[in-house]
Amino acid sequence: MARYQRVIRGGMIIDGTRTPRFRGDIGIRDGRIRTIGRIDPADADEVIDATGLIVAPGFIDLHTHYDAQLFWDPYCTLSSWHGITSVVIGNCGFGFAPVRPAERERAMQAMTRVEAIPLASMAAGLPWDWVSFPEFLDSVERAPKAVNILPYVPVGPLLTWVLGQADAKAGRRPTDAEHAELRRLLHEAMDAGGCGWSAQRMLPDGPASVQRDFDGTPMPTDVMHDDTCRELARVLRERNDGFMQMLMISGDNQRDQAFYEEMAELSGRPMIMNVVQAFDHRPEIHRRVLGWLQRCRERGIRVVGQGLTTDAGFTFTLEEWNLFDDSPAWREATTGTTAERKAKLADPARRAALREQMPRTATGPLPGIVICGPVLEKNRRWLDHTLELVAEQTGRHPVDVMLDMAVEEDLRTEFFAAPPNGRIDYLKEIVDDPYVLFGVSDGGAHTRFLTAGRYPTETLCKIVREHGMISLEEAHWRLSALPAQVAGFRDRGVLREGAPADIVIYDYHRLSVLPQEIVHDLPGGEWRRIQRARGYRWVLVNGEVTIQDDQQTGRHSGALLRHGGAAPGSAGAGRYHHAHAEPVSAAV
Repeated sequence: MARYQRVIRGGMIIDGTRTPRFRGDIGIRDGRIRTIGRIDPADADEVIDATGLIVAPGFIDLHTHYDAQLFWDPYCTLSSWHGITSVVIGNCGFGFAPVRPAERERAMQAMTRVEAIPLASMAAGLPWDWVSFPEFLDSVERAPKAVNILPYVPVGPLLTWVLGQADAKAGRRPTDAEHAELRRLLHEAMDAGGCGWSAQRMLPDGPASVQRDFDGTPMPTDVMHDDTCRELARVLRERNDGFMQMLMISGDNQRDQAFYEEMAELSGRPMIMNVVQAFDHRPEIHRRVLGWLQRCRERGIRVVGQGLTTDAGFTFTLEEWNLFDDSPAWREATTGTTAERKAKLADPARRAALREQMPRTATGPLPGIVICGPVLEKNRRWLDHTLELVAEQTGRHPVDVMLDMAVEEDLRTEFFAAPPNGRIDYLKEIVDDPYVLFGVSDGGAHTRFLTAGRYPTETLCKIVREHGMISLEEAHWRLSALPAQVAGFRDRGVLREGAPADIVIYDYHRLSVLPQEIVHDLPGGEWRRIQRARGYRWVLVNGEVTIQDDQQTGRHSGALLRHGGAAPGSAGAGRYHHAHAEPVSAAV
């Protein structure tokens, strides 16, 4: 029998540790890297010829919403097409466990707006063979996976379970007994393999409350009491395990920053702060955040920023667009059925408020939005025109240009909103901070609007190859090792002997992001926008080839990374068994 099941031979190895690249071979057996160096090809069952190619650790995507999609798409696309071998689910406090059977429909409805996941797809694709969070993880483990899955424990379902839907959304402070139950649930979830907790805290009266429930109301975590966050942070301190992910925007930057710091100090654990973003019209925003993050590091406070490093824009129709929710008038006008939306957007009595509250938070100034898909022939003359340009030529307000055309075309007019972070010099300022995480793909969410899952390929093509902002060694550390270390992955993110064989092998000069497509591949007859990659010759997950020549091989070698992926009972597994934990489902 051969010594290795698979040998990657003759590639340029960039191991993820920021050490200089070197040419060598990698021998793989039983899903792990056994040897790095020079290997006789006769010792392998299979040889992958990586001559002229880059061999690097698989990329790790810390910010996804594949909690539903993983059940019908083992590859968690777009991510796996772009070299991602591990993803984190349960971000922003949103998820599907614990959820009582009677509340499943409501849990799915909530995700239709806040993360724009089609209800028909969730209804057809979620197996719902769980109630508790541990049972949810068991279901994830049973599901076929071509990528590794690391789970956050989302706080939203915990709040709804303990307080009930109405009180959770009203922001009522839990009683001492309810806080004790919230702590117990978090202990139980982490005993089962959860790696920390997450929450979105876009306070309802804040300037950027753009992600709302399906009815336009705040999500439970938006209005959760500060004391609840403190109670959950103390759980991590007690366990000395786990990490936190939080998106917090209240309109008071100093308050927000102080609260991030308090959570990191109180828990003694890392806090992943979302999001570091450059705005072309206000560079002081990202500069202020970068300065604060550096001061946190200097003081030994573990707050790590995750940067928006993709320039993927939004292609959308007003049939279901939800990212103008920071404006009360637009939020109210864009909730409800398509017919209800159309009636409200056509209502002359609403137009004054809609003009006055022109949104800009999520996508930049509204007048810069481009008409990219007019439906009626008479409107095709405005193809690729901005709303501002059409307004100038027709003597109307940009809001009226947008809404008149959308209403006339049954809300099927396509618009393109360029991202507000287009300046390459501002992007470089974010990239120049060596500890800002890359990503915020939102994989699995906003499926009709956004294709940010392309970010690893974009990083290598744009940030490294085109603009030379950083070296390949630095890029692979930022794409793999740094996120692994911050988010509690054990043994992953680098190429070293004994590590799981999560590996990308790509043609650096041929690597590219392909044009956007529309595909009808979601359950329930739904569609989405995608962007594929070119140049990934092989992608290996736990030693098996899942992508070859940019195509899926159908191998499902991914794993659920409970406790970050350490082997059960191994040193450093971080297991903690709460003395009073009982199965949540027993309360149903």
